[in-house]
This record gives sequence, C-alpha cells and structure tokens, in this order.
Amino acid sequence: MAMVKVVGVCFKKAGKVYFFEPGNMEFKCGDKVIVETARGMEFGTVKGCVREVPHSEVVMPLKKVMRMATEKDKRQHSDNLKKKERALALCQEKIQKHKLEMKLIDVEYTFDNAKVIFYFTADGRIDFRELVKDLAGVFKTRIELRQIGVRDEAKMLGGIGACGRSLCCHSWLPDFEPVSIKMAKVQNLSLNPTKISGTCGRLMCCLKYENETYQVLRKGMPDIGDRVVTSDGMGVVIDSNTLMSQIKTRLVLEEKTADSPEKLSTEFYFYKKADIKKIIGKKRKRVKEEEFEVAIDVLPEEIKDLLKE
Repeated sequence: MAMVKVVGVCFKKAGKVYFFEPGNMEFKCGDKVIVETARGMEFGTVKGCVREVPHSEVVMPLKKVMRMATEKDKRQHSDNLKKKERALALCQEKIQKHKLEMKLIDVEYTFDNAKVIFYFTADGRIDFRELVKDLAGVFKTRIELRQIGVRDEAKMLGGIGACGRSLCCHSWLPDFEPVSIKMAKVQNLSLNPTKISGTCGRLMCCLKYENETYQVLRKGMPDIGDRVVTSDGMGVVIDSNTLMSQIKTRLVLEEKTADSPEKLSTEFYFYKKADIKKIIGKKRKRVKEEEFEVAIDVLPEEIKDLLKE
C-alpha cells in the first residue's frame, strides 16, 4: 500500500486536523507553523508528529508547511485575535442598520489580513450584498459572510453541558459525527427532547460514545413486549437492563381465549439473557378473513390484480 508522509495541523481550538506536506522539516506536537492553504497563508498548530498514512486517506496534492512560525508571526496572529472585538461590534452595527434577520456569531481574520470572515446564523436565506459593501468600505479588504448551523454555533461559542463540563465540541471534539434518535432508544434513555438534546438544540454528541457498546450488549436481548420462554414458563417482557443483561417479566398464567382475556402474574420475575430459552416476539392480532376482504376492497385495481396472481 502506497504511503504518504504528512504532518497534522489545526487552526482552531478543537478544530479539524488537516494534513500538510512536511518536507524535510521535523515537528513536535504544539509547534506553531505557517502553512499554505486554499485561502492563503495561515497560522496553525501542529497536532502529533510527522508520520506516514495510506495514500487513500489523503487528498492530493498536499499543500506545504512553509516554515516554523517566528516571533513576528506569533505577534501578528495575536494582533489578529485582538481585532476581533472591534470587527464584531462594527459588523453588528451594520446588521442593525440594514435590519437583517441574522445573528452574528464570530469573526476571523486570515493570517495575512487579506480577508475577514464573518460567521452568522439565520432561519433562511439572507440578502447581505449591501452589508458586504459597507463592511468592505470599513475594513478595506475582502469580506466573506458565511452562514453556519446551530451545532457550529455551539462549537464556536462554547458553553456548559448537562454533565456540568465544557461542551465536547468546543473543548476537544474535532468533527461532528451523525447522531440519531435510535441511539437513545438502544440505550433505554428517555425520549424527552429536553433530556437528550444539547445546548444547540440538537441530539447530544455523547449519545454516540457508548452506542457501539450498547449494540453489542443488546444482541440476543428481547424487546419490551416480546414473549420469552423461561425456566418458569412463558413470560412477557416488561423492562430490560442492557448493562446488566437482565430482563423483567410477568409470567403468562392463562392464554387469551374467546371467552377470557389473557392473565399475567402480578409478581415480576427477573432473568439473565443467558437464562432465556427462546424469544418468540410480540403476540400479533390475527386478522379475520372477512376483515381481510374488506381491506382488499379499498386497494387500487392494479394492486388487487397483483394479489390475485
């Protein structure tokens, strides 16, 4: 397998790590460097050391690391950060002047001051052409307005999560990973949106962390409502504890008949996953033949013809 020599560089705290060509230079984690990017020269921080990665993991051609950052470079980067507060205030003033429905989040100067990038959120599309003209007249450089989502907003601004710690996305998580409501279901969490949503209003990133472990532990476990065969007889699953590999059941005392309803035990019985002899699944209601005929009558003609074949 072809290998490529790279060094990882990021440009923001908990930002994504990008690969660059190190040339003949050696780096250690934390070194400040000047690199060539698609938007010009940038000031970055080395993450890790020079290493080789498979060619398939790299987008070619790689940009080069130009040099180690000098004291002058570090002062310029520091000055760019100090100018953010004034830039934010001026941009907010112009937004109010043009009465635009947008929320200004952050501003970023490129290392060489060739461009100023403003990040904002909005419910829909915003016509900010006049705003860009005004800002270009004030800053005398290229202006870019970039609309971001609520998760990116939380990553930029930071905050405290439900756990009482700094938000993962702001403190260390470089990339957002897909999170689904199914992960909360697998972990038997409450589906109350206030309990499983982060400060951004989206599903919490930490639902992803233990999802793989829960998927492994859930294998062979019945769902709530399933019927299982145990050493004490047939039971209906009332609850399950994935981490303990244990289910809570009520035993079936009498099966449902035409004359009497199904009877379940008032006491609960607990079984380990290994003690379950067979999982039957949920008991489904049988559809009577006459009900099936009525159901067919409401179907389109072409579907009826397929069922008759």
